[in-house]
Amino acid sequence: MTGSARRPGPAAAFCRKMLAARAVLLPLSATPLALTPLVPTSLVLTPLAATSLTAALAVALTAGGARAADPQPYDVTLTPTGNSALDTALHDSSSLISLRESAPVGAFALTERARQDEQRFRTVLNSFGYYKATVTLTVNGHALDDPNLYAQIDSMPAQPPAAVVARFDLGPQFTLGRVDISGTVPENSRKSLALASGQPALAADVLAAQGRLQGALREDGYPLAQVPVPVATLRLDRNQLDVDFQPDVGPKADIGPIDFSGLKRMNADFIRERLTIHQGQLYQPSAVEAARTDLLSLGVFSTVRAVPGTAVNADGQLPLTFDFTERPRHLVDMGISYSTDLGVGYSVGWHDRNLFGNAEQLNLTAAAQLGGTAVTKPGYNFLAQFIKPDFLRRDQGLEVSLNALKQSLKAYDQTALIERVQINRRLTTFWTVSVGVEGIQERIEQEGVSRTYNLVGVPLTVSYDSTGNPFNPTHGIKASVYVRPTESLGSKNTAFVIMQATGSTYFDLLGNGNTILALRGLVGGIPGVSTFEIPPDQRFYAGGTATVRGYRFQSLGPQFPDGNPTGGTSITAGTVELRQKVWGNFGAVVFLDTGQVTAPGQPFSGSWHAGAGAGARYYTPIGPIRLDVAVPLNKLPGGDSFAVYVGLGQAF
Repeated sequence: MTGSARRPGPAAAFCRKMLAARAVLLPLSATPLALTPLVPTSLVLTPLAATSLTAALAVALTAGGARAADPQPYDVTLTPTGNSALDTALHDSSSLISLRESAPVGAFALTERARQDEQRFRTVLNSFGYYKATVTLTVNGHALDDPNLYAQIDSMPAQPPAAVVARFDLGPQFTLGRVDISGTVPENSRKSLALASGQPALAADVLAAQGRLQGALREDGYPLAQVPVPVATLRLDRNQLDVDFQPDVGPKADIGPIDFSGLKRMNADFIRERLTIHQGQLYQPSAVEAARTDLLSLGVFSTVRAVPGTAVNADGQLPLTFDFTERPRHLVDMGISYSTDLGVGYSVGWHDRNLFGNAEQLNLTAAAQLGGTAVTKPGYNFLAQFIKPDFLRRDQGLEVSLNALKQSLKAYDQTALIERVQINRRLTTFWTVSVGVEGIQERIEQEGVSRTYNLVGVPLTVSYDSTGNPFNPTHGIKASVYVRPTESLGSKNTAFVIMQATGSTYFDLLGNGNTILALRGLVGGIPGVSTFEIPPDQRFYAGGTATVRGYRFQSLGPQFPDGNPTGGTSITAGTVELRQKVWGNFGAVVFLDTGQVTAPGQPFSGSWHAGAGAGARYYTPIGPIRLDVAVPLNKLPGGDSFAVYVGLGQAF
């Protein structure tokens, strides 16, 4: 194993953290001792080391006078131990390796750097349970205790570099012997230790158990519990390590008075009513953290900190303070997207995050669509939206919106005004249900025939989302079922019901978020009515980024004799997409989309079309920037030969 820059593994990162914290398990024979500080830069002189240092100083004083020593290039080789995690930890703990290029040194400093690494290597070996291991470090074949080492290095030419070699004789790996907890602790806390006699005596496991025990004690209602670094006793005759945890449990406590700080425009009474915890309940860090996260989800605060008191009061309660930092009240955002079928999309929005002091939102958005093979004239979309959280009850929001739009597509020209009042209720962490009333007044021209429609609908949606990231999901499932009974009012009333189910799921194939298999499905139908009994904008269409990429927006399905889309009463679509991070913030995707629209007929009964393509991703903190290129596998007459899509966030 030679010295080169590598990304540290988990074990190496732990060892480096342990060195930085200056806490190690020292190999003491049958003597109980807590984890003892070690100063990585200190130099402990043995008689041989003192002799070597004296000789080195003497040569340094006589060889060059006041001249600074010339840097001595060197290479480092660490002989493999047979344990890859240990090899990585040794590599990452070495200052000889980490400073080789960035901080060249002369002969004297090189020998001292090597001696410090010798101590570092022993620390790492001890942390992996090798308390009888030996480390042999040589420079051009000379041991570190060689009194002539400095003179040998000082006389070396710059090329070839000095060869620094570290060899390790591991010896037996110690196992845990007795694992004790001194004092009285709840049984749940005792079980959290998860250490057993006979398992390897890894310092990482012991210190992790320390953290688990402290966390479990606090979760059992002892908020001031402290678990110091355990006392460890080496049994050299048995190659075992006894460990004794000595927690200071402290008093059991309930949540005490809850105070707020940092609130400016936000209403304290609203915050207090929304809190998921209350004074008098058992103090549990998980419950406090859940309350903190819930308050942060309002979108009003940039930070929310839960600060417990330092002492339990006379009532056996621990005071708690939530400290808030409010986000700027107003926000202006802009967006741009592009696709060959819909052209360039521009949007600008103005947002009030806290309209009346109770986290109400007012969102005003304007958007324009220009160009594109599926667009015949520029279009616009204006949206005003008001959202009130905790409407009538907790986890229930009121949404009121007014939407004015005009779009000119190959399928139809539409000018519409849409009003909606909707209640959204979060049932659990993942489940949400929405119900509302929607009114639509629109004028639509299709194939030279213009009609006016007045629609009243009752949309109902049930949604499930366990992905946790709307812009770049790497795991979990998103699914929704949408049902909307609609009445078309006019000279001839028509009633119809739109039903649609969508779902997507994500598989992290390697477990590191770099290789994601994403699947998407869509099925929908409008039963009991013919195509032309339904307004054109309420029918199903396929083609475009939301269904089958490579085909023009709305181009799949039944068509008029001139080739323009008719729309249908049922739809089915599916996607398979592989997303791979390639280098740094860059990634690539390949995908296959397929879908069909029928009129009349049931889902899955139409003529299927497929599109395939590839894309690039650049990952940013707010989501990936997406560039996809797709081609139709069975091109439509007069259809596009390819399609390009650019936007923010994954396609689904």
